[in-house]
Amino acid sequence: MHVADAIHEVRTRVAAVSGFTPTIVAYPGYGSTTWVRVLARVVLTSKRTATSGRMRGWRAFTSVPVPDTDVEVEIDGVVHAVRADAGGLVDAVLEASLEPGWHTVFLRSQVAAPAEERILIVAPDTTFGIVSDIDDTVMVTALPRPLLALWNTLVLSERARTPTPGMAVLLDRIVDRHPGAPILYLSTGPWNVAPALSRFLARNLYPEGVLLLTDWGPTRQRWFRSGEEHKRNNLQRLAQEFPDIRWLLVGDDGQHDPEIYADFARSHAAQTAAIAIRELSTGEAMLAGRRQHGKGPVLGHGGVPRLSAPDGAGLAQQLRKHGLL
Repeated sequence: MHVADAIHEVRTRVAAVSGFTPTIVAYPGYGSTTWVRVLARVVLTSKRTATSGRMRGWRAFTSVPVPDTDVEVEIDGVVHAVRADAGGLVDAVLEASLEPGWHTVFLRSQVAAPAEERILIVAPDTTFGIVSDIDDTVMVTALPRPLLALWNTLVLSERARTPTPGMAVLLDRIVDRHPGAPILYLSTGPWNVAPALSRFLARNLYPEGVLLLTDWGPTRQRWFRSGEEHKRNNLQRLAQEFPDIRWLLVGDDGQHDPEIYADFARSHAAQTAAIAIRELSTGEAMLAGRRQHGKGPVLGHGGVPRLSAPDGAGLAQQLRKHGLL
């Protein structure tokens, strides 16, 4: 943490000399009719980026977090005071009284220009939801390859990234089949790439949803944050926040999704509608360095179906057999 603090101090000085501007970057949030989860970051970024609101490629990683910043969040005319953490992240649960659907919240700070973002309010009678991975599930990234991963993350425009065949149609059909179902895109990617990911999802006609990303950097226990822990914690949180919702868990077999989802199904079988795993091709699996074995459909975790196919069309056929599509 001392090393990280020293690096942050140097980056802050360089940003100040470069004329960077304090900016609130707001992300879509979610909630119920009585509370909302607000997500945002307070960062120093270039004036051009702050004006345009678009951070792309390596420029997304030049922004410097502004820690411990006081932020006001206005929800339906009611103002709440929150505080960004040491990484500049605002992740706050606030009381609210809102109707189901999408709403706009406003964020203000004395050190940064105001921002606004949309919040998805889940109806009380909602019983179905979707949690989907991003890398190699809705987007072909071959993320474990260091050089290509760096190129995709730091240089490549979201316009040049490849959507996974059939996945946008699949998720869109599931949402049509289950009106009002929330969709959350749960990834181990950093918040820096959230604007680019949002543009990618919209450009490729994926259903509008909420991104749940993570911070990079050390903690007091380890040098690098655990992506597995991030996914497990958010799944547990969703199970507690929405006890009546059964979740369709969508991922791929190139990393840890099958085992994370299986553990969740074992402990929350009543809240798991099915596990849908996209099978990587032989080449993708070799580049990923590992493949989680076990093909579906299988009933092994409290009777929860585990389905697998190489694309969205194959998963759609299996989901239809289980009455989920």
